Amino acid sequence: MRKKWKSWVHVTKLDPDKHLSPDALEDVVTSGTDALMLSGTLNVTQENLQRLMDQVASHGLPLVVEPAGPECAIFDGIDLLFVPSVVNTNDARWIIGKHHAWVLEAKVQWRKVVPEAYIVLNPASAVGRVTGADCGLNAAEVAGYATVADRYFRFPIVYIEYSGTYGDPALVRAASEALDTAVLYYGGGINSAERAAEMARFADTIVVGNAVYEADGIEALRATVRAVR
Repeated sequence: MRKKWKSWVHVTKLDPDKHLSPDALEDVVTSGTDALMLSGTLNVTQENLQRLMDQVASHGLPLVVEPAGPECAIFDGIDLLFVPSVVNTNDARWIIGKHHAWVLEAKVQWRKVVPEAYIVLNPASAVGRVTGADCGLNAAEVAGYATVADRYFRFPIVYIEYSGTYGDPALVRAASEALDTAVLYYGGGINSAERAAEMARFADTIVVGNAVYEADGIEALRATVRAVR
């Protein structure tokens, strides 16, 4: 599993703080997406995370948890733990501080851990506000962060996060061209085949999240899967 994630082209992100009916969840897991990522910034608890895990675990898709903090970093019942570090913030808690606290408090199953370098670019998003990310970056600055994350810190994933809005393809392209070995993830505003195809020109993996919870979200999800295949 640790190596197979590098071949994923489409990941669906489900928020433990949001609700989907059992039928909608069935549609998600049969959409053709490569994996499910359970992730949210606000109001994520062990209880609602476990509830969502129980709802989707039996379907056989790879299951990833992306914790917003140490309290949501779990290992039982999942395949991988994608642990983000926000590289474009001056608040060290979100770069290394919470991670340090985590390893002091927990027994980490390192074989399941995949570090992510997050470049957060939507200042209105919850993750942008909570982490104090510097979202007003130009292409050269995005490429610089991507280069440092990839070539210096050796993050296996660089994640361009627009979280709730559609981003600038030029910035995603700049990150892509700067990378050597890291896999490039893109998430934010992917709610159509056209948007999925546009960002898939530059990103290795497209993440669809908020669209799933909108009207006709399942049809949109299927369209994004078809677009990147």
